[in-house]
Amino acid sequence: MASDHHYDVIIIGTGAGGGTLAHHIAPSGKRILLLERGGYLPREKDNWDSRSVFIDNRYKAACTWEDKEGKTFHPGIHYYVGGNTKVYGAALLRFRKEDFGAIRHHGGVSPAWPITYDDLEPYYTKAEHLYQVHGEHGIDPIGPPASAQYRYPPVSHEPRIQELHDDLKRMGHRPFPLPLGIRLHEDRREASLCIRCNTCDGYPCLVNAKSDAQITCVDPALTYPTVTLLTHAYVSRLEVSPSGREITKVRVTRHGVPEEYSAGIVGVSCGAINSAALLLQSANDKHPNGLANSSDTVGRFYMCHNNSALLALSRHPNPTVFQKTLAINDFYFCTDDWDYPLGHIQMLGKSDLEQLRSGVRPRNNAGSDGQAFSRLLADLGRST
Repeated sequence: MASDHHYDVIIIGTGAGGGTLAHHIAPSGKRILLLERGGYLPREKDNWDSRSVFIDNRYKAACTWEDKEGKTFHPGIHYYVGGNTKVYGAALLRFRKEDFGAIRHHGGVSPAWPITYDDLEPYYTKAEHLYQVHGEHGIDPIGPPASAQYRYPPVSHEPRIQELHDDLKRMGHRPFPLPLGIRLHEDRREASLCIRCNTCDGYPCLVNAKSDAQITCVDPALTYPTVTLLTHAYVSRLEVSPSGREITKVRVTRHGVPEEYSAGIVGVSCGAINSAALLLQSANDKHPNGLANSSDTVGRFYMCHNNSALLALSRHPNPTVFQKTLAINDFYFCTDDWDYPLGHIQMLGKSDLEQLRSGVRPRNNAGSDGQAFSRLLADLGRST
């Protein structure tokens, strides 16, 4: 392997995992290569246009995947420097301490992790400080112990959300400020990158005020002369030595041209699905089920956001602009009338008609819920 294609460390993916890893080891003096499947997300007015983002899917990857029945679908995934953090809602919560143990759900028992919360706690603290998370430990009633407080105060509620917070407390609930990774200085708005706009959750940030992996980690890492980034670099396979214990080649395709790279350490950080896919498609005689898959569980038991969104219609105007500041965990583990976890509740970002239309899937019959919802949206549009 040519010396100019050999590095001390190769990191595949520049999202929350790969970007953070690069930031941490960049000062080491090691030669580091970052391989990113996409390019830089363009900064343009369409970043804040809900039709472009949610209807036209301007920033989603154009690829299609297949489900277990062989039917193709368009995944909600983004290939950019910074990965999916370029469009995330910036809510950065820790797992609860109990989440690492065996949890009994309605559908069965989720087994315990091989590590504990205490093993990860110092790294949670480092990540919260690195990603400039705003919040306050100790208010969430089931919050895990933290060795250090957030470095930035909670994001304040706008008046209507503050009313909701107060109403919930009067009902006996225990809301808390949602921890958010945004570059906001409420006491010095003239120096704040974040302007508390209504286009945060699900949008790219036009003013680079979201603590995404590109802005927070990759760009600072690239200031070191020993760190190199290659964009539009699709990693198709990892080759191993005859013993099967070392990765000898990283096969890459850039602009249709095959390339090979090598390193003493290779970090696979290209997302939950694509990391598993890369390990599986790197199967060989020594590893017939794929790399790092002696358990035959790589790619199985995948979970993404298993959630629901609720839309409330009110007679009272809601002039809130930045509304994703409130959360509740009162039902996280169980309730008085339900013995199983019900999960976490948080405010979504501000929605508009284009976002709501993007989620409408009307059925063919005229009386369907989907068409009724479409008519409701049309009425709302005429009234605004």
